[in-house]
Amino acid sequence: MGALGRLLPAVLMGAPGSGKRTLASRIVKHFPLQKFSGKDLLRYNQLRDTEFGVLAKIFTDQGRLIPDDIMTRLTLQELKSSPRGTEALDRVYHLHLVMNMDVPVEVIRRRLSACWIHPSSGRVYNLEFHPPRAVGVDDLTGDPLVQREDDRPETLSKRLKAYEDQTKRVLDYYRGKGVLETISGSETNKIWACVHAFLQTKFNHLGSFKRTVTPLTI
Repeated sequence: MGALGRLLPAVLMGAPGSGKRTLASRIVKHFPLQKFSGKDLLRYNQLRDTEFGVLAKIFTDQGRLIPDDIMTRLTLQELKSSPRGTEALDRVYHLHLVMNMDVPVEVIRRRLSACWIHPSSGRVYNLEFHPPRAVGVDDLTGDPLVQREDDRPETLSKRLKAYEDQTKRVLDYYRGKGVLETISGSETNKIWACVHAFLQTKFNHLGSFKRTVTPLTI
């Protein structure tokens, strides 16, 4: 069987602040998986003021989701530049697994209101579970931390509404295909336990196939 036949393209979905980044990091640590993060890619481009980064910031500052055509162009550009780009492109629209993280809105609001970043490096701190050693400053440089415009309450409400409106049809589509798994909860550790158990069962059926999971922020 060729390399393409051994891939398991998958997406990790969830609203902003639902814990996708934390869960993706745990997934790649506990399973022989690779990841591709749309959020990390956006942050990289925004920090460097690339054409995509500047364009994306216009939407995020307004609390709007970045249009599909911009995210698609950015994703395909990145995939084409990677050694496995051709394989990824062949599979990018043929997902075999979609994991949807369903976290209550009030929990998301609390999490993101406590989120602060170091602008030049992209390091993220959370006052609830990963605070800086000194209030308001980066652990490594001592530079001041800032709250992202799109994490502020007035912008966040628009982001969450836009996410709900624009992803409903996506979830319905993959539910109809039989590849959607929704995991609900308000605590990341409990959600992780469910994700781990689900993936363990899923991969037991794959035997020795090489597996690739692609968490994307949608």
